[in-house]
Amino acid sequence: QVQLVESGGGLVQPGGSLRLSCAASGAASGFTFSRSAMSWYRQAPGKEREQVARIITFGGSTNYSDSVKGRFSITRDNPKRTIYLQMNSLTPGDTAVYYCNAKDYAQGSYDYWGQGTQVTVSS
Repeated sequence: QVQLVESGGGLVQPGGSLRLSCAASGAASGFTFSRSAMSWYRQAPGKEREQVARIITFGGSTNYSDSVKGRFSITRDNPKRTIYLQMNSLTPGDTAVYYCNAKDYAQGSYDYWGQGTQVTVSS
């Protein structure tokens, strides 16, 4: 089984920065970290979970939601089986639980989630 473990959340003041990490461990049929699309989602209280950033496999192409574009950056380190989310210019609107996701968009053979890490932006 594959486990995703997020870290790096916490309390930060508006305008500050945080870097989240998501480390993958374990193994499963059909899953190869370097070949997996990886994403960050977030869910604020009373709101639906939304995808904020995604990075695909070869070439490392990225996509961002309009709400974080220009402020957040998703990267991956395949040898470490880890992805990161660098978050800059944080606002109270970024307060949420942030989740890591690994998903097989082509064949739907897996869809793994981490347990989430809380990010609170407040003065």
